[in-house]
Amino acid sequence: MTPDKPLTGTALVDKVKELGDLSKEEKARACGYYTQTKNGIERVNMMKFLNALIDAEGIELDSNAEGQGRGGRSASYKISVQSNGNLLIGSAYTKQMGLKSGDEFEITLGRKHIHLKQVGAPNEDD
Repeated sequence: MTPDKPLTGTALVDKVKELGDLSKEEKARACGYYTQTKNGIERVNMMKFLNALIDAEGIELDSNAEGQGRGGRSASYKISVQSNGNLLIGSAYTKQMGLKSGDEFEITLGRKHIHLKQVGAPNEDD
């Protein structure tokens, strides 16, 4: 029989610790994270169980940072020359700078550096 309400918060964490060597599914079932189908088959809801456990432990998985999109990679500020000799500047950088498709740059080569200056942008001293 399904309990009225599955365990949450510290009660959930305490119960999981108490259950020790049981499998994840058995722990989820013991904490009330299961349902009975019309045919009488018991189904363990692992996603609800694991999400409740993550919440109970206070782990923050969702990022509220702006501009992160769907949580892709963050900018490392390093790029490598590709096998075809090209340098690819990723979207993390272009979004951070507010660049749009079609923006143009002037390339200046130094001894050990490459400068990109946006065409039409005001001069900035680095």
